[in-house]
Amino acid sequence: MLQKGLKGIVAAETAISHIDGSEGKLIYRGYEIGELTSRFSFEEVAHLLWFGKLPDKEQLQNLKSELIKNRELPLHIKSILDQLPKDMDLMSVIRTAISSEGVSSYGWKPTTSQAIRLTSLVPTIICYRSRLLDGKPFVEPSNELNHVENYLYMLTGDIPSKAHTLALETYMILTLEHGMNASTFSARVTASTESDMVSAATAAIGTMKGPLHGGAPSAVIDLLDEIRKVGSAEQVIRGKLENGEKLMGFGHRVYKTHDPRAVALKAKLLELVGEDEWLDLALEVETSAIALLEEYKPGRALYTNVEFYAAAIMKAIELDPALFTPTFTASRMVGWTAHILEQSEDNTIYRPQSEYTGKFHDKVTINE
Repeated sequence: MLQKGLKGIVAAETAISHIDGSEGKLIYRGYEIGELTSRFSFEEVAHLLWFGKLPDKEQLQNLKSELIKNRELPLHIKSILDQLPKDMDLMSVIRTAISSEGVSSYGWKPTTSQAIRLTSLVPTIICYRSRLLDGKPFVEPSNELNHVENYLYMLTGDIPSKAHTLALETYMILTLEHGMNASTFSARVTASTESDMVSAATAAIGTMKGPLHGGAPSAVIDLLDEIRKVGSAEQVIRGKLENGEKLMGFGHRVYKTHDPRAVALKAKLLELVGEDEWLDLALEVETSAIALLEEYKPGRALYTNVEFYAAAIMKAIELDPALFTPTFTASRMVGWTAHILEQSEDNTIYRPQSEYTGKFHDKVTINE
């Protein structure tokens, strides 16, 4: 039976994550996402996805050391970043730079060491290229900062505040992995041919680039900007609902109740009340929006999705919109590589069928 886009078709078994849309749950390796974001760091959750378990102190230190060791860009990647056209979008830049990493040491089968290296390289690639285009000197990665802190440090040249680090770290943990989405499927299909990890990751990056998958929460930022300017969340939101406009940042195609990622982000931001005005504004806007949505669309169960709070975090850390999807990519590299590793352990090449809709001719005819 034809299912366009393979929607609803089970194509693989996985122990990495589970999404329960009806119950509003996202589970990484058996742990609910809210528990992980409330207690563990980016590095600890990455270890969980790659190795199947949370690390002890020694394992965590080893992983941190490996991530730090692989942050520095090789000369050939710096040269590529220097020479790429200035109007080349950043996702294409990341794709090209990561592709150039595909040397002979990357072969079948993929390894966790390769996964760690690719994850380490992406933030440095983003920051090197961004500062180059801004006419600013490159900020060398720090050996003293954790993964998310170092990313913010390389972007700005300043040690980030605790509030900004915790907010972005929570967001990046929440976007590490999300089931068999389009980019993860691309990665697994490529890996299933026994191609190398770099090729599979490059395929995933190319898929993430598409606006239907890796689109940035720009519309939510526009909403927050408007509310801040007007000074009343209720006035702006009521006006949009009266005009029949869609309220961006609310509702999700998978989660039919609360988006667990938004719940986890909100919980973290509640710990940071008073630390940043944009994060505080997001909390205020959500309260007003949920009440008004229930008033105008009763029974629709339209709750905040992860893009809503992601937009507030991006505003708070003053992240340029061009960096939204690349930042998403920097975190999702963990999930992609975890799936590539899992695919390699019990591999079968993907070979779906297609339904022919063309014509059938009895014989070849040529017009004279």
